[in-house]
Amino acid sequence: MSETFAFDADSQAKIPGILAKYPPGRQASAVLPMLHLAQQQMGRVTGSAWVPRAAMDEVARLLEMAPIRVYEVATFYYMFNLAPVGEYHLQVCTTTPCWLRGSDEVVAACRKVTGIKGWKQTSTDGKFTMTEVECLGACVNAPVLQVNDDFYEDLDGASTERLLESLKRGEVPKSGSTTGRQTSAPAGGPTTLTELKFG
Repeated sequence: MSETFAFDADSQAKIPGILAKYPPGRQASAVLPMLHLAQQQMGRVTGSAWVPRAAMDEVARLLEMAPIRVYEVATFYYMFNLAPVGEYHLQVCTTTPCWLRGSDEVVAACRKVTGIKGWKQTSTDGKFTMTEVECLGACVNAPVLQVNDDFYEDLDGASTERLLESLKRGEVPKSGSTTGRQTSAPAGGPTTLTELKFG
């Protein structure tokens, strides 16, 4: 566990821009982006994107708020990792829409490729941590797997294995639909407004 934390030069350069978005005296409203900044720094510096308690205390100090208020926010949102995670944090949605479209295959593929047996565990090589999450908000393109900050959609077992093998090699595939679907269009392609007509 990290017992000390200070924002580095890269993060310090971003803090004024974050704080400028909030009125004077209301800087506590910047707690979410400040925690995110701390997590990004930990990922950049240590290879594990998480928020140690020392970072929460530093955010509280900078925002002039009680540390408990920062802890409350950090523990409420799934987006903040409160313990070290692997280089690639696999956040698997298993709620109803993803489950109906095959999230069990995605989970099985993640376990097969990484060797991880359960949730909130990290692979022996330290590359992957696997977490079960509630809805990732991309239900129409289910099943969905979030890797760090990127979403991979329209997955099945085979495409999940290919994705993870690429990550093992240090190659980060383009995020989005793995089937080439355009945004949230029907799986077979657009069915309306297929021609542009003006006038």
